[in-house]
Amino acid sequence: MIFLYPSAAFQHAHFIFFPTTMAATATTNKVLTVPDNSVKVGPIHNYSDEQKAHIVALKEYADTLLLPESDPYHPWERRWLNKPDTMPRYMRSAKWNFPDAQKRIKATLEWRREFKPDLIVPEDVRIESETGKIIINGFDKDGRPIIYMRPGRENTETSPRQLRHLVWCLERAKDLMPPGQESLVIIVDYKSTTLRTNPSISIARKVLHILQQHYVETLGRALVVNLPMLLNFFYKGISPFLDPITRDKMRFNPDLLELIPASHLDADFGGEHAYEFEPTSYWDQIVEACGIAPDGTRVAGHPDAILPASSSNTSEPPPSASSPLPPSNKVPNVAVNDLTPHSVALTA
Repeated sequence: MIFLYPSAAFQHAHFIFFPTTMAATATTNKVLTVPDNSVKVGPIHNYSDEQKAHIVALKEYADTLLLPESDPYHPWERRWLNKPDTMPRYMRSAKWNFPDAQKRIKATLEWRREFKPDLIVPEDVRIESETGKIIINGFDKDGRPIIYMRPGRENTETSPRQLRHLVWCLERAKDLMPPGQESLVIIVDYKSTTLRTNPSISIARKVLHILQQHYVETLGRALVVNLPMLLNFFYKGISPFLDPITRDKMRFNPDLLELIPASHLDADFGGEHAYEFEPTSYWDQIVEACGIAPDGTRVAGHPDAILPASSSNTSEPPPSASSPLPPSNKVPNVAVNDLTPHSVALTA
């Protein structure tokens, strides 16, 4: 067997070739849906009293935009707004500029009402998973779920379904996040990728827009491996559309074992998890682990399967999404003691 080992000049496509003998490794179809026991979720965000007040104020503002209870999507929208990480993520993405955070969360609410990312019917996007071009498997050392993207395995023509499949995968990765974690890792493997299978710059721009505008502070790391010189132009083409925060999270050809436990890193990248992709087994494991029902809702017994109506006794319905923005330069005077523990110590 010939083993390829990248030299220090990997970026110039130089390799050292040497023979080696490697014992056969038993493969597995098991998808890793819980972190390794050694994982310690982190880092922890600590907020000042002023920041805590902004977080609560943003939630109060978002509640004024909530769909009326008569709308079928109301419980799903309320579920997303009530997640302990939603308001802190949007405040951090706005760099604690309150009017900017208001605009961002309003735009995402409008997008979610149209796209309904939490209710995508599995069978509608299943064909996109048949080659394993995007799979969720394992966690990094901080407890972030890992999404592997392999453009070389592209199996369908460009269509809105491709974006819906990507969003479906983002939602499933969020489902698998351990308590306290709110971000994920994306590993993009360009092995066997060609100009034909590589996504166009226009598609990449749409993906970046969704990720940067509607999944704010969700990308923990973006790791690019096996990038051929031929595709350097692709990253030059999308570079203007990368915000500085996303760009800072990107690494090219890193030592993955420094970031991911060997037990959770795919053997293709030097890890110990000798995962062999099999489409039916993979799909069934992810759907079961996330409790997804055939219609895109949640199976009976899942924490999100039954969403009770608001316990509020107010006699007036909440304002519609078209309500004008309240004054954005005023933050209500919120007592720090009113904050829940989840809203003051979160991980990213």
